[in-house]
Amino acid sequence: MRDATFDVLRRLGLTTLFSNPGSTEVPFLAGLPDDLEFVLALHEGSVVGMAAGYALGRGAPALALLHSTPGLGNAVAALATARQNRAPLVVVVGQQDRRHLAQDPFLAGKLDGLTGGYAVWLDQPVRAADVPGAIMRAYWEAQTARGPAIVIVPMDDWGAPAPEAWEVLGPARLLRSAAADPVVVEELAARVDAAKRVALVAGAGVDSAAGWSGLVALAERLACPVWQEPFGGAAGFPQDHPLFAGHLPARRARVRDTLAPFDLVVVVGTGALRQYPYDNGPLVEPGTDIIVLTADAAEAHRSPAALAVLGDPAALCTALAESVTPRDGASGNGAGPEGAPLYTAPAAPPPPAPGEALRAGHVLTALAERLPRDAILVEETPSSRPELHRRIAIAEPGGFVSAMGLLGFALPAAVGLRMARPDRGVISVTGDGATLYQSLALWSAGTYSTGTIFLVLNNDGYAIMDRLAERAGATGPWPSLDTINITGLATSLGIEAHRITEHDELLSTFDDILPSLADRTSPLLIEVIVEPDEHFDP
Repeated sequence: MRDATFDVLRRLGLTTLFSNPGSTEVPFLAGLPDDLEFVLALHEGSVVGMAAGYALGRGAPALALLHSTPGLGNAVAALATARQNRAPLVVVVGQQDRRHLAQDPFLAGKLDGLTGGYAVWLDQPVRAADVPGAIMRAYWEAQTARGPAIVIVPMDDWGAPAPEAWEVLGPARLLRSAAADPVVVEELAARVDAAKRVALVAGAGVDSAAGWSGLVALAERLACPVWQEPFGGAAGFPQDHPLFAGHLPARRARVRDTLAPFDLVVVVGTGALRQYPYDNGPLVEPGTDIIVLTADAAEAHRSPAALAVLGDPAALCTALAESVTPRDGASGNGAGPEGAPLYTAPAAPPPPAPGEALRAGHVLTALAERLPRDAILVEETPSSRPELHRRIAIAEPGGFVSAMGLLGFALPAAVGLRMARPDRGVISVTGDGATLYQSLALWSAGTYSTGTIFLVLNNDGYAIMDRLAERAGATGPWPSLDTINITGLATSLGIEAHRITEHDELLSTFDDILPSLADRTSPLLIEVIVEPDEHFDP
Protein backbone atom coordinates (compact mmCIF):
# COMPACT_ATOMS: atom_id res chain seq x y z
CA MET A 1 0.00 0.00 0.00
CA ARG A 2 2.86 2.32 0.84
CA ASP A 3 4.48 1.98 -2.60
CA ALA A 4 1.12 2.47 -4.32
CA THR A 5 0.64 5.68 -2.33
CA PHE A 6 4.12 6.89 -3.28
CA ASP A 7 3.16 6.39 -6.93
CA VAL A 8 0.02 8.50 -6.42
CA LEU A 9 2.03 11.24 -4.71
CA ARG A 10 4.42 11.33 -7.65
CA ARG A 11 1.57 11.53 -10.17
CA LEU A 12 0.07 14.45 -8.27
CA GLY A 13 3.33 16.29 -7.72
CA LEU A 14 3.07 15.89 -3.92
CA THR A 15 6.74 15.03 -3.52
CA THR A 16 7.48 17.42 -0.63
CA LEU A 17 6.15 16.24 2.75
CA PHE A 18 5.81 18.72 5.63
CA SER A 19 5.57 16.90 8.95
CA ASN A 20 6.16 16.58 12.65
CA PRO A 21 5.63 12.83 12.86
CA GLY A 22 4.91 10.37 15.64
CA SER A 23 4.76 6.63 16.02
CA THR A 24 1.70 6.15 13.79
CA GLU A 25 3.55 7.69 10.84
CA VAL A 26 6.79 5.66 11.17
CA PRO A 27 5.55 2.77 8.94
CA PHE A 28 4.99 5.30 6.17
CA LEU A 29 8.18 7.32 6.60
CA ALA A 30 10.87 4.74 7.42
CA GLY A 31 13.00 4.25 4.32
CA LEU A 32 11.34 7.11 2.42
CA PRO A 33 12.39 7.04 -1.26
CA ASP A 34 15.03 9.57 -2.27
CA ASP A 35 12.75 11.37 -4.73
CA LEU A 36 10.34 12.37 -1.92
CA GLU A 37 11.59 15.29 0.17
CA PHE A 38 10.83 15.29 3.92
CA VAL A 39 10.61 18.70 5.64
CA LEU A 40 10.57 18.63 9.47
CA ALA A 41 8.86 21.34 11.54
CA LEU A 42 8.95 21.43 15.35
CA HIS A 43 5.21 22.02 15.87
CA GLU A 44 2.15 21.09 13.85
CA GLY A 45 1.15 24.74 13.50
CA SER A 46 4.41 25.24 11.66
CA VAL A 47 3.84 22.09 9.60
CA VAL A 48 0.50 23.33 8.30
CA GLY A 49 1.64 26.94 7.96
CA MET A 50 4.68 25.95 5.89
CA ALA A 51 2.61 23.61 3.74
CA ALA A 52 -0.02 26.33 3.24
CA GLY A 53 2.60 28.85 2.17
CA TYR A 54 4.11 26.28 -0.17
CA ALA A 55 0.68 25.58 -1.69
CA LEU A 56 -0.11 29.26 -2.15
CA GLY A 57 3.29 29.88 -3.68
CA ARG A 58 3.08 27.07 -6.23
CA GLY A 59 -0.64 27.42 -6.91
CA ALA A 60 -1.32 23.74 -6.27
CA PRO A 61 -2.02 21.51 -3.27
CA ALA A 62 0.76 20.70 -0.82
CA LEU A 63 1.11 17.69 1.50
CA ALA A 64 1.14 17.74 5.31
CA LEU A 65 1.59 14.61 7.46
CA LEU A 66 0.26 14.80 11.04
CA HIS A 67 0.34 12.49 14.06
CA SER A 68 -3.04 11.24 15.31
CA THR A 69 -4.85 13.26 18.03
CA PRO A 70 -1.96 15.36 19.32
CA GLY A 71 -0.75 16.29 15.86
CA LEU A 72 -4.15 17.07 14.39
CA GLY A 73 -5.25 18.81 17.58
CA ASN A 74 -2.20 21.05 17.59
CA ALA A 75 -2.76 21.89 13.91
CA VAL A 76 -6.41 23.01 14.11
CA ALA A 77 -5.74 26.74 14.32
CA ALA A 78 -3.37 26.57 11.38
CA LEU A 79 -5.88 24.49 9.41
CA ALA A 80 -8.55 27.11 10.10
CA THR A 81 -6.19 29.79 8.83
CA ALA A 82 -5.38 27.73 5.73
CA ARG A 83 -9.10 27.46 5.03
CA GLN A 84 -9.55 31.20 5.42
CA ASN A 85 -6.58 31.82 3.11
CA ARG A 86 -7.90 29.29 0.57
CA ALA A 87 -4.72 27.24 0.70
CA PRO A 88 -5.24 23.79 -0.87
CA LEU A 89 -3.76 21.12 1.40
CA VAL A 90 -3.73 17.33 1.42
CA VAL A 91 -3.45 16.40 5.09
CA VAL A 92 -2.65 12.77 5.93
CA VAL A 93 -3.28 11.99 9.60
CA GLY A 94 -1.94 8.86 11.29
CA GLN A 95 -4.19 6.59 13.31
CA GLN A 96 -3.58 3.59 15.56
CA ASP A 97 -3.48 0.07 14.12
CA ARG A 98 -6.81 -0.78 12.48
CA ARG A 99 -6.74 -4.30 13.96
CA HIS A 100 -7.39 -3.15 17.53
CA LEU A 101 -9.07 0.24 17.12
CA ALA A 102 -12.22 -1.24 18.64
CA GLN A 103 -10.34 -1.64 21.93
CA ASP A 104 -9.32 2.04 22.09
CA PRO A 105 -5.54 1.47 22.22
CA PHE A 106 -3.08 4.12 23.35
CA LEU A 107 -2.87 6.99 20.82
CA ALA A 108 -6.08 5.97 19.09
CA GLY A 109 -7.65 9.21 17.94
CA LYS A 110 -11.28 10.33 17.82
CA LEU A 111 -10.36 12.32 14.74
CA ASP A 112 -13.51 12.77 12.68
CA GLY A 113 -14.74 15.92 14.37
CA LEU A 114 -11.49 17.31 15.70
CA THR A 115 -11.13 19.97 13.00
CA GLY A 116 -14.72 21.18 13.32
CA GLY A 117 -15.88 22.64 10.01
CA TYR A 118 -12.46 23.70 8.76
CA ALA A 119 -11.74 20.71 6.54
CA VAL A 120 -13.22 20.86 3.03
CA TRP A 121 -13.32 17.05 2.98
CA LEU A 122 -12.45 14.28 5.45
CA ASP A 123 -12.25 10.53 5.00
CA GLN A 124 -10.99 7.44 6.78
CA PRO A 125 -10.97 4.79 4.07
CA VAL A 126 -13.01 1.71 4.87
CA ARG A 127 -10.27 -0.57 3.52
CA ALA A 128 -6.52 -0.27 3.32
CA ALA A 129 -6.84 -0.74 -0.45
CA ASP A 130 -8.78 2.55 -0.63
CA VAL A 131 -5.99 4.71 0.83
CA PRO A 132 -4.18 5.70 -2.41
CA GLY A 133 -7.47 6.60 -4.07
CA ALA A 134 -8.57 8.61 -1.04
CA ILE A 135 -5.38 10.65 -1.22
CA MET A 136 -5.98 11.27 -4.92
CA ARG A 137 -9.52 12.41 -4.21
CA ALA A 138 -8.27 14.62 -1.36
CA TYR A 139 -5.99 16.34 -3.87
CA TRP A 140 -8.89 17.25 -6.14
CA GLU A 141 -11.15 18.20 -3.21
CA ALA A 142 -8.47 20.53 -1.84
CA GLN A 143 -7.84 22.06 -5.23
CA THR A 144 -11.51 22.65 -6.03
CA ALA A 145 -12.67 23.90 -2.61
CA ARG A 146 -9.37 25.67 -1.81
CA GLY A 147 -8.77 24.33 1.67
CA PRO A 148 -7.48 21.36 3.71
CA ALA A 149 -8.71 17.89 2.73
CA ILE A 150 -7.96 15.25 5.36
CA VAL A 151 -7.31 11.51 4.99
CA ILE A 152 -7.01 9.44 8.19
CA VAL A 153 -4.82 6.35 7.73
CA PRO A 154 -4.42 3.57 10.34
CA MET A 155 -0.74 2.72 10.65
CA ASP A 156 -1.04 -0.94 9.62
CA ASP A 157 -2.58 0.08 6.28
CA TRP A 158 0.87 1.01 4.97
CA GLY A 159 1.97 -2.62 5.09
CA ALA A 160 -1.14 -3.99 3.41
CA PRO A 161 -0.94 -5.43 -0.12
CA ALA A 162 -1.07 -2.87 -2.90
CA PRO A 163 -4.48 -2.41 -4.53
CA GLU A 164 -5.19 -3.33 -8.10
CA ALA A 165 -4.70 -0.37 -10.42
CA TRP A 166 -8.43 -0.04 -11.02
CA GLU A 167 -9.06 0.39 -7.27
CA VAL A 168 -7.20 3.72 -7.19
CA LEU A 169 -10.16 5.93 -7.97
CA GLY A 170 -10.11 9.53 -9.12
CA PRO A 171 -9.37 11.24 -12.42
CA ALA A 172 -5.84 11.20 -13.76
CA ARG A 173 -6.41 14.81 -14.81
CA LEU A 174 -9.03 17.39 -13.91
CA LEU A 175 -9.90 20.62 -15.74
CA ARG A 176 -12.30 23.36 -14.77
CA SER A 177 -14.39 25.19 -17.31
CA ALA A 178 -16.39 28.35 -16.71
CA ALA A 179 -19.26 27.89 -19.15
CA ALA A 180 -17.45 26.41 -22.18
CA ASP A 181 -13.83 27.47 -21.90
CA PRO A 182 -12.41 27.38 -25.48
CA VAL A 183 -9.14 25.81 -24.29
CA VAL A 184 -11.02 23.02 -22.50
CA VAL A 185 -13.36 22.47 -25.45
CA GLU A 186 -10.39 22.28 -27.80
CA GLU A 187 -8.77 19.54 -25.71
CA LEU A 188 -12.04 17.63 -25.44
CA ALA A 189 -12.62 17.86 -29.19
CA ALA A 190 -9.10 16.60 -29.89
CA ARG A 191 -9.66 13.58 -27.64
CA VAL A 192 -13.03 12.80 -29.22
CA ASP A 193 -11.72 13.19 -32.75
CA ALA A 194 -8.79 10.86 -31.95
CA ALA A 195 -11.12 8.10 -30.77
CA LYS A 196 -12.32 5.43 -33.19
CA ARG A 197 -15.59 4.56 -31.44
CA VAL A 198 -17.30 6.93 -29.03
CA ALA A 199 -20.21 6.31 -26.67
CA LEU A 200 -22.06 8.81 -24.51
CA VAL A 201 -23.62 8.25 -21.09
CA ALA A 202 -26.27 10.74 -19.93
CA GLY A 203 -26.79 11.50 -16.26
CA ALA A 204 -29.28 13.36 -14.13
CA GLY A 205 -27.09 16.47 -14.27
CA VAL A 206 -28.19 17.22 -17.83
CA ASP A 207 -31.92 16.96 -17.15
CA SER A 208 -32.84 20.37 -18.54
CA ALA A 209 -33.87 21.78 -21.89
CA ALA A 210 -30.34 23.11 -22.43
CA GLY A 211 -28.78 19.84 -21.30
CA TRP A 212 -30.92 17.70 -23.60
CA SER A 213 -30.35 20.06 -26.51
CA GLY A 214 -26.57 20.04 -26.08
CA LEU A 215 -26.31 16.30 -25.64
CA VAL A 216 -28.61 15.58 -28.58
CA ALA A 217 -26.50 17.88 -30.79
CA LEU A 218 -23.32 16.11 -29.72
CA ALA A 219 -24.77 12.62 -30.19
CA GLU A 220 -26.10 13.49 -33.64
CA ARG A 221 -22.78 15.04 -34.66
CA LEU A 222 -20.97 11.85 -33.64
CA ALA A 223 -23.73 9.43 -34.74
CA CYS A 224 -22.99 7.53 -31.54
CA PRO A 225 -25.10 5.66 -28.98
CA VAL A 226 -26.27 7.30 -25.78
CA TRP A 227 -26.97 5.29 -22.64
CA GLN A 228 -28.73 6.52 -19.52
CA GLU A 229 -26.64 6.17 -16.37
CA PRO A 230 -27.47 3.31 -13.98
CA PHE A 231 -29.72 4.35 -11.09
CA GLY A 232 -30.05 7.95 -12.20
CA GLY A 233 -32.37 10.28 -10.36
CA ALA A 234 -33.56 11.90 -13.60
CA ALA A 235 -33.40 11.37 -17.38
CA GLY A 236 -30.57 13.08 -19.23
CA PHE A 237 -31.49 12.31 -22.85
CA PRO A 238 -34.73 11.78 -24.82
CA GLN A 239 -35.41 8.08 -24.56
CA ASP A 240 -37.42 8.00 -27.79
CA HIS A 241 -34.47 9.36 -29.80
CA PRO A 242 -33.02 6.99 -32.45
CA LEU A 243 -29.59 7.14 -30.80
CA PHE A 244 -30.84 6.16 -27.34
CA ALA A 245 -29.27 2.82 -26.43
CA GLY A 246 -31.09 2.07 -23.17
CA HIS A 247 -30.15 2.12 -19.51
CA LEU A 248 -26.70 0.94 -18.54
CA PRO A 249 -26.73 -2.03 -16.18
CA ALA A 250 -25.90 -1.39 -12.55
CA ARG A 251 -23.24 -4.02 -12.12
CA ARG A 252 -19.65 -3.62 -13.18
CA ALA A 253 -19.18 -6.82 -15.18
CA ARG A 254 -22.15 -5.99 -17.41
CA VAL A 255 -21.04 -2.37 -17.83
CA ARG A 256 -17.65 -3.64 -19.02
CA ASP A 257 -19.32 -5.90 -21.57
CA THR A 258 -21.66 -3.15 -22.78
CA LEU A 259 -18.93 -0.54 -23.24
CA ALA A 260 -16.17 -2.90 -24.44
CA PRO A 261 -16.59 -1.99 -28.16
CA PHE A 262 -15.76 1.68 -27.49
CA ASP A 263 -12.35 3.26 -26.97
CA LEU A 264 -13.84 6.47 -25.52
CA VAL A 265 -16.86 6.88 -23.25
CA VAL A 266 -17.96 10.43 -22.45
CA VAL A 267 -20.04 10.53 -19.25
CA VAL A 268 -22.13 13.70 -19.02
CA GLY A 269 -23.91 15.04 -15.96
CA THR A 270 -22.94 12.29 -13.55
CA GLY A 271 -19.95 10.41 -12.16
CA ALA A 272 -18.46 7.26 -13.65
CA LEU A 273 -20.52 5.19 -12.89
CA ARG A 274 -22.95 4.35 -10.06
CA GLN A 275 -23.17 0.62 -9.32
CA TYR A 276 -25.39 -1.56 -7.15
CA PRO A 277 -24.08 -5.13 -6.67
CA TYR A 278 -20.31 -5.42 -6.27
CA ASP A 279 -18.35 -7.02 -9.10
CA ASN A 280 -14.60 -7.43 -9.16
CA GLY A 281 -12.44 -5.83 -11.82
CA PRO A 282 -12.22 -2.45 -13.54
CA LEU A 283 -15.23 -0.42 -14.61
CA VAL A 284 -14.22 -0.61 -18.28
CA GLU A 285 -11.84 -2.77 -20.25
CA PRO A 286 -8.24 -1.67 -20.82
CA GLY A 287 -8.17 0.45 -23.94
CA THR A 288 -11.41 2.24 -23.08
CA ASP A 289 -10.90 5.76 -21.74
CA ILE A 290 -13.50 7.67 -19.74
CA ILE A 291 -14.10 11.42 -19.83
CA VAL A 292 -16.47 12.93 -17.26
CA LEU A 293 -18.24 16.29 -17.78
CA THR A 294 -20.04 17.40 -14.62
CA ALA A 295 -20.93 20.42 -12.53
CA ASP A 296 -20.70 18.32 -9.34
CA ALA A 297 -17.22 18.44 -7.81
CA ALA A 298 -17.72 15.20 -5.86
CA GLU A 299 -18.63 13.35 -9.06
CA ALA A 300 -15.53 14.68 -10.80
CA HIS A 301 -13.25 13.89 -7.88
CA ARG A 302 -14.28 10.26 -7.40
CA SER A 303 -14.57 9.18 -11.04
CA PRO A 304 -11.98 6.73 -12.40
CA ALA A 305 -11.49 8.81 -15.53
CA ALA A 306 -8.69 9.72 -17.90
CA LEU A 307 -10.04 13.27 -17.75
CA ALA A 308 -12.71 14.99 -15.67
CA VAL A 309 -13.99 18.45 -16.52
CA LEU A 310 -15.74 20.44 -13.82
CA GLY A 311 -18.11 22.84 -15.51
CA ASP A 312 -21.57 23.28 -17.04
CA PRO A 313 -22.20 20.04 -18.96
CA ALA A 314 -24.93 21.61 -21.13
CA ALA A 315 -22.63 24.40 -22.29
CA LEU A 316 -19.74 22.00 -22.77
CA CYS A 317 -21.82 19.61 -24.90
CA THR A 318 -23.17 22.45 -27.04
CA ALA A 319 -19.69 23.83 -27.68
CA LEU A 320 -18.21 20.38 -28.21
CA ALA A 321 -20.89 19.53 -30.79
CA GLU A 322 -19.78 22.55 -32.79
CA SER A 323 -16.09 21.64 -32.50
CA VAL A 324 -15.83 17.90 -33.17
CA THR A 325 -15.54 16.48 -36.64
CA PRO A 326 -18.85 14.99 -37.87
CA ARG A 327 -18.82 11.19 -38.08
CA ASP A 328 -20.15 8.99 -40.84
CA GLY A 329 -23.89 8.64 -40.43
CA ALA A 330 -24.34 11.96 -38.67
CA SER A 331 -27.52 13.73 -39.68
CA GLY A 332 -29.90 16.36 -38.52
CA ASN A 333 -32.48 13.84 -37.34
CA GLY A 334 -30.06 11.75 -35.34
CA ALA A 335 -30.33 8.55 -37.37
CA GLY A 336 -27.35 6.26 -36.89
CA PRO A 337 -25.20 4.73 -39.64
CA GLU A 338 -27.80 2.08 -40.40
CA GLY A 339 -30.71 4.45 -39.84
CA ALA A 340 -32.26 2.08 -37.28
CA PRO A 341 -32.95 2.80 -33.60
CA LEU A 342 -30.36 1.43 -31.20
CA TYR A 343 -32.92 0.53 -28.57
CA THR A 344 -36.47 -0.69 -28.73
CA ALA A 345 -38.69 -1.61 -25.82
CA PRO A 346 -39.39 -5.33 -25.45
CA ALA A 347 -42.55 -6.63 -27.01
CA ALA A 348 -45.67 -6.13 -24.95
CA PRO A 349 -46.47 -9.16 -22.82
CA PRO A 350 -49.58 -11.05 -23.90
CA PRO A 351 -52.66 -10.20 -21.83
CA PRO A 352 -53.09 -12.50 -18.85
CA ALA A 353 -55.40 -15.44 -19.40
CA PRO A 354 -58.65 -15.54 -17.43
CA GLY A 355 -57.78 -16.13 -13.80
CA GLU A 356 -54.09 -15.34 -14.38
CA ALA A 357 -52.55 -12.63 -12.23
CA LEU A 358 -51.36 -9.30 -13.58
CA ARG A 359 -47.64 -8.58 -13.59
CA ALA A 360 -45.77 -5.30 -13.49
CA GLY A 361 -45.02 -5.68 -17.21
CA HIS A 362 -48.75 -5.61 -18.01
CA VAL A 363 -49.29 -2.46 -15.98
CA LEU A 364 -46.23 -0.59 -17.19
CA THR A 365 -46.83 -1.49 -20.84
CA ALA A 366 -50.36 -0.15 -20.62
CA LEU A 367 -49.07 2.98 -18.90
CA ALA A 368 -46.37 3.52 -21.54
CA GLU A 369 -48.94 3.29 -24.34
CA ARG A 370 -51.13 5.98 -22.78
CA LEU A 371 -48.91 8.27 -20.74
CA PRO A 372 -48.88 11.83 -22.13
CA ARG A 373 -45.52 12.83 -23.54
CA ASP A 374 -45.12 15.76 -21.15
CA ALA A 375 -46.18 13.91 -17.99
CA ILE A 376 -43.85 13.72 -14.98
CA LEU A 377 -43.32 10.20 -13.63
CA VAL A 378 -42.02 9.77 -10.08
CA GLU A 379 -40.59 6.31 -9.45
CA GLU A 380 -40.26 4.34 -6.22
CA THR A 381 -40.80 0.71 -7.12
CA PRO A 382 -37.49 -1.03 -6.42
CA SER A 383 -38.26 -4.52 -7.70
CA SER A 384 -39.99 -3.24 -10.87
CA ARG A 385 -37.64 -0.38 -11.72
CA PRO A 386 -35.76 -2.32 -14.45
CA GLU A 387 -39.11 -3.21 -16.03
CA LEU A 388 -40.24 0.41 -15.84
CA HIS A 389 -37.09 1.57 -17.62
CA ARG A 390 -37.56 -1.05 -20.34
CA ARG A 391 -41.19 -0.09 -20.96
CA ILE A 392 -41.46 3.68 -20.51
CA ALA A 393 -39.48 6.16 -22.60
CA ILE A 394 -39.07 9.56 -20.98
CA ALA A 395 -39.44 12.07 -23.81
CA GLU A 396 -39.29 15.53 -22.17
CA PRO A 397 -36.82 17.21 -19.78
CA GLY A 398 -37.95 16.93 -16.19
CA GLY A 399 -40.17 13.98 -17.04
CA PHE A 400 -38.64 11.48 -14.60
CA VAL A 401 -37.78 11.68 -10.91
CA SER A 402 -36.51 8.71 -8.91
CA ALA A 403 -36.53 8.19 -5.17
CA MET A 404 -33.10 6.55 -5.63
CA GLY A 405 -33.96 3.71 -3.26
CA LEU A 406 -34.70 6.04 -0.33
CA LEU A 407 -38.19 4.85 0.53
CA GLY A 408 -40.87 7.39 1.31
CA PHE A 409 -39.84 10.07 -1.19
CA ALA A 410 -42.12 9.50 -4.18
CA LEU A 411 -45.58 10.19 -2.77
CA PRO A 412 -44.82 13.58 -1.18
CA ALA A 413 -42.49 14.54 -4.05
CA ALA A 414 -45.27 13.84 -6.55
CA VAL A 415 -47.60 16.11 -4.58
CA GLY A 416 -45.04 18.92 -4.54
CA LEU A 417 -44.20 18.48 -8.21
CA ARG A 418 -47.84 18.79 -9.18
CA MET A 419 -48.20 21.92 -7.06
CA ALA A 420 -45.16 23.44 -8.78
CA ARG A 421 -46.12 22.29 -12.31
CA PRO A 422 -49.88 22.53 -12.72
CA ASP A 423 -49.26 22.55 -16.49
CA ARG A 424 -47.96 18.96 -16.45
CA GLY A 425 -49.67 15.82 -15.27
CA VAL A 426 -47.87 13.97 -12.46
CA ILE A 427 -48.06 10.26 -11.71
CA SER A 428 -46.12 8.37 -9.08
CA VAL A 429 -45.40 4.66 -9.55
CA THR A 430 -44.65 2.99 -6.26
CA GLY A 431 -44.52 -0.43 -4.71
CA ASP A 432 -46.77 -1.30 -1.81
CA GLY A 433 -43.90 -1.22 0.68
CA ALA A 434 -42.69 2.16 -0.54
CA THR A 435 -46.24 3.54 -0.46
CA LEU A 436 -46.56 2.81 3.25
CA TYR A 437 -43.50 4.87 4.16
CA GLN A 438 -45.15 8.25 3.48
CA SER A 439 -48.79 7.46 2.87
CA LEU A 440 -49.77 10.49 4.97
CA ALA A 441 -48.85 12.63 1.95
CA LEU A 442 -52.09 11.43 0.38
CA TRP A 443 -54.00 13.65 2.81
CA SER A 444 -52.11 16.70 1.55
CA ALA A 445 -52.77 15.71 -2.05
CA GLY A 446 -56.49 15.70 -1.37
CA THR A 447 -56.60 18.75 0.87
CA TYR A 448 -54.80 20.90 -1.71
CA SER A 449 -56.55 19.40 -4.77
CA THR A 450 -53.32 18.56 -6.59
CA GLY A 451 -54.74 16.11 -9.12
CA THR A 452 -51.80 13.74 -8.64
CA ILE A 453 -52.22 10.10 -9.71
CA PHE A 454 -50.73 7.49 -7.37
CA LEU A 455 -50.22 4.13 -9.11
CA VAL A 456 -49.38 1.41 -6.59
CA LEU A 457 -48.01 -1.96 -7.75
CA ASN A 458 -49.07 -4.17 -4.86
CA ASN A 459 -47.25 -7.51 -4.76
CA ASP A 460 -48.07 -8.10 -1.07
CA GLY A 461 -44.56 -7.71 0.26
CA TYR A 462 -41.00 -6.50 -0.07
CA ALA A 463 -40.41 -8.26 -3.38
CA ILE A 464 -36.95 -6.83 -3.95
CA MET A 465 -35.86 -8.16 -0.56
CA ASP A 466 -37.23 -11.58 -1.48
CA ARG A 467 -35.26 -11.58 -4.73
CA LEU A 468 -32.06 -10.48 -3.01
CA ALA A 469 -32.51 -13.14 -0.34
CA GLU A 470 -32.90 -15.73 -3.08
CA ARG A 471 -29.59 -14.56 -4.55
CA ALA A 472 -28.06 -15.16 -1.11
CA GLY A 473 -29.43 -18.71 -1.16
CA ALA A 474 -32.05 -18.39 1.58
CA THR A 475 -35.33 -16.76 2.48
CA GLY A 476 -35.73 -13.65 4.59
CA PRO A 477 -37.49 -13.54 7.97
CA TRP A 478 -39.91 -10.75 7.03
CA PRO A 479 -43.64 -11.49 6.67
CA SER A 480 -45.83 -10.52 3.73
CA LEU A 481 -47.87 -7.31 3.64
CA ASP A 482 -51.05 -8.97 2.43
CA THR A 483 -53.13 -7.82 5.40
CA ILE A 484 -52.69 -4.13 4.53
CA ASN A 485 -55.52 -2.48 2.60
CA ILE A 486 -53.86 0.36 0.67
CA THR A 487 -57.09 1.40 -1.05
CA GLY A 488 -58.79 1.63 2.33
CA LEU A 489 -55.84 3.57 3.72
CA ALA A 490 -56.11 6.13 0.91
CA THR A 491 -59.85 6.46 1.39
CA SER A 492 -59.35 7.06 5.11
CA LEU A 493 -57.01 9.93 4.22
CA GLY A 494 -59.64 11.59 2.09
CA ILE A 495 -58.83 10.67 -1.52
CA GLU A 496 -60.54 8.51 -4.11
CA ALA A 497 -59.01 5.08 -4.58
CA HIS A 498 -59.62 2.01 -6.76
CA ARG A 499 -58.32 -1.54 -6.44
CA ILE A 500 -57.73 -3.35 -9.73
CA THR A 501 -57.14 -7.05 -10.31
CA GLU A 502 -58.25 -7.53 -13.94
CA HIS A 503 -56.47 -6.49 -17.15
CA ASP A 504 -59.57 -5.11 -18.87
CA GLU A 505 -60.38 -2.95 -15.86
CA LEU A 506 -56.78 -1.67 -15.82
CA LEU A 507 -56.97 -0.63 -19.49
CA SER A 508 -60.34 1.07 -19.17
CA THR A 509 -59.20 2.97 -16.06
CA PHE A 510 -56.06 4.19 -17.82
CA ASP A 511 -58.13 5.16 -20.87
CA ASP A 512 -60.39 7.24 -18.67
CA ILE A 513 -57.80 9.13 -16.63
CA LEU A 514 -54.52 9.41 -18.57
CA PRO A 515 -55.60 11.56 -21.54
CA SER A 516 -56.68 14.34 -19.14
CA LEU A 517 -53.87 13.89 -16.65
CA ALA A 518 -52.75 17.53 -16.72
CA ASP A 519 -56.31 18.80 -16.21
CA ARG A 520 -57.08 16.86 -13.05
CA THR A 521 -57.72 18.64 -9.76
CA SER A 522 -58.70 15.67 -7.61
CA PRO A 523 -56.03 13.08 -6.73
CA LEU A 524 -56.60 9.39 -7.34
CA LEU A 525 -54.89 6.26 -6.04
CA ILE A 526 -54.96 3.17 -8.24
CA GLU A 527 -53.89 0.02 -6.44
CA VAL A 528 -53.10 -2.78 -8.90
CA ILE A 529 -52.62 -6.27 -7.51
CA VAL A 530 -49.66 -7.86 -9.29
CA GLU A 531 -47.73 -11.09 -9.05
CA PRO A 532 -44.15 -10.47 -7.85
CA ASP A 533 -41.57 -10.44 -10.64
CA GLU A 534 -39.59 -13.65 -10.65
CA HIS A 535 -36.21 -12.04 -11.26
CA PHE A 536 -34.42 -8.85 -10.34
CA ASP A 537 -31.40 -8.20 -12.53
CA PRO A 538 -29.91 -4.72 -12.16
